[in-house]
Amino acid sequence: MSLRIAGIDEAGRGPLAGPVVVAAVVFPPAGRTPVNGLDDSKALTARKREQLYPRILERALAWKIVFIEADEIDRRNIFQATMHGMREALLGVAHVADCARIDGNRLPQNLPCPAEAWVGGDARDRSIMAASILAKVARDARMRDLHAQYPQYGFDRHKGYPSPLHLDALRRFGPCPAHRRSFAPVRAVLESSPIQAALPGFTPPP
Repeated sequence: MSLRIAGIDEAGRGPLAGPVVVAAVVFPPAGRTPVNGLDDSKALTARKREQLYPRILERALAWKIVFIEADEIDRRNIFQATMHGMREALLGVAHVADCARIDGNRLPQNLPCPAEAWVGGDARDRSIMAASILAKVARDARMRDLHAQYPQYGFDRHKGYPSPLHLDALRRFGPCPAHRRSFAPVRAVLESSPIQAALPGFTPPP
């Protein structure tokens, strides 16, 4: 009997702002209700990801998208925040999953079903590919929403990654509530400005 595999992947570990987003997808057993065109989200255009997104939702047995916001990333650290998001995403689909495949080389603790870590899984497993697409599309949409709130940073263009445009805006305007204060470039701006350092959420480094 074919296994029902929960594929899990994340988007947004490296940016200076916005959430890290984790998705889990369980498809029916192999050979049923396929979604054509799946690939690692990074290998697809934004338009292609947007086209695949509703097809994945329609044809999955179950799916779950988890947002871990900047303040929680600062509180847990990015690794632990990502592990927490992966566990929460899997909990959301575990009722139909026989096992899980998680992109990367580490597994969260206390998972609800057997799991494997797959290095490069977003290029090897269709469920992980689908999860990577859901996570990326969902995160990009959130960054566009943040751009509407804080247009001076250009979140719609760089999605929170440390591009020259973003770093220049960060130096000019200081961080907004969506910035990850534990990340070095953001922390450096806070440390250089007594006014910024006095804002809620700033914790001096040890």
